[in-house]
Amino acid sequence: MMAPRERLRDRPGFLAFWTAATVSGFGTYVTTLAVQVVVVVTLHDGATGVGLVSSARWLPYLLVGVLVGVLVDRSRRRGLLVGADLGRAVLLTSIPVLAVTGQLSIGLLMVVMAGFGLLSLVHDAASQSLVPRLVPPRLLTQANARLDQSDAVAQTSGPALAGALVSLLTAPWAVLVDAVSYLASGLLLVRVPVEEPPSRPRSSRGIAGEAAEGLRWVYGHHTLRPLALSTHGWFLSSAAAGAVLPPYALRTLGLSAFGLGLALAVGGVGGLLGALVATRLGMSYGAGRVVIGARATTAVAWALVALSTDRWSGWMLFGVGQFVLGLSMGAENANEMGYWQAVTPDRLQGRMNATRRSVNRAMIVVGAPVGGVLGDAFGFRLVLGVAVLGFLLSAVGLGATGFRRVRLPAAIPHGLDHGDAVARDGSQDS
Repeated sequence: MMAPRERLRDRPGFLAFWTAATVSGFGTYVTTLAVQVVVVVTLHDGATGVGLVSSARWLPYLLVGVLVGVLVDRSRRRGLLVGADLGRAVLLTSIPVLAVTGQLSIGLLMVVMAGFGLLSLVHDAASQSLVPRLVPPRLLTQANARLDQSDAVAQTSGPALAGALVSLLTAPWAVLVDAVSYLASGLLLVRVPVEEPPSRPRSSRGIAGEAAEGLRWVYGHHTLRPLALSTHGWFLSSAAAGAVLPPYALRTLGLSAFGLGLALAVGGVGGLLGALVATRLGMSYGAGRVVIGARATTAVAWALVALSTDRWSGWMLFGVGQFVLGLSMGAENANEMGYWQAVTPDRLQGRMNATRRSVNRAMIVVGAPVGGVLGDAFGFRLVLGVAVLGFLLSAVGLGATGFRRVRLPAAIPHGLDHGDAVARDGSQDS
């Protein structure tokens, strides 16, 4: 007799977690655009200011990311998620308060976003490490695809909503929407049913050794190492391109904040379509080939953005570029994240997630201000062109390794740790 097929709908813990992630996701896309508009419109700064604020947000990943990974692996992950969400709600509320009192500046906005980034670091590492405790290994790609689908819907409506809110309320007050979403998410996460081992003692003893173990896992593994290095290059290119995107769209192309929001919303539609087919693509072609192909497609998307003009046809091309970008990222993320989670044992999930994400965000800390300064000095299109070359190198470099042959197994043999099983499968493939 065949065993009944496992389904995500039968996992109440994941469903509750998915709901909380969806709620906060909608607000996040409002803030992403609203903070950029605060810099460019409210504070009258340019690409350099956008890059500095973005860099501040990701600086904690560079400074304490590996240590946070140790904290996550020593703690119950749900409690960390709740605390991080409530803390982020408080920090975001300070932005309109500072604005209405006339105290808001680039420096204070950087401080707020640095604190926001620290709590996001804790939340992201705990969130991605909690998913393997909510679903079995064979459902990880589907679970990540569902999260990506919700994120894509949020990306579709969030920027457009942000553009409308910015136009009606001004950018600082639009950030309050995200603050409310984090408050709601934190309250929802309290009710997520999950079995977790007791927290381990929180002392400084053994931290260095545990952090080093996480680093060895990420950069010593034969398929995770090239994936990590390629992703770091991807983030460097994305940070530089992202820093010049708002002033490029608002000034060079002549889009309004609402128009930019609509274009980013089109990217959300692409992201939703990519996430919808991500699981099937992974099963048909293998996670490795999907990730590599998606990264090459990302280069094409940014090339379309760089070729846009300040006419209706150029605005349409800009929107197409955003759509293709969303499509590639939607198809890639579930397969990449599913592989990371499946190949890594539970005891290393926090350190694995924090380590790779910390270096990724370190690339933003470097790439965003450099991209912004170069964009202001030499032109936005030049920076976008260099970023396109960076995306291509990321794809070609990863395609030259054994990662192109990795696949997620359909099932894990009974009694075998899923990290060991996928690691063994990866050894055979590469």
